Amino acid sequence: MAVPKCKVSKARRDTRRSNNTKLEACGLVKCSNPECNEMNKPHRVCKVCGFYDGKKVLDVKA
Repeated sequence: MAVPKCKVSKARRDTRRSNNTKLEACGLVKCSNPECNEMNKPHRVCKVCGFYDGKKVLDVKA
């Protein structure tokens, strides 16, 4: 079994662990409907107009 040669400080240990918990804002894209131009998450139906990939998928009530 591998044994560390010397002690790892708390600061060095914590900086190594902190890289896994970075928060990133999700990327937003414009709606595929040219009249809508709402920002939504990629690969999802627009909640405002109901378009996905340039086609009407859902009937959205006003």
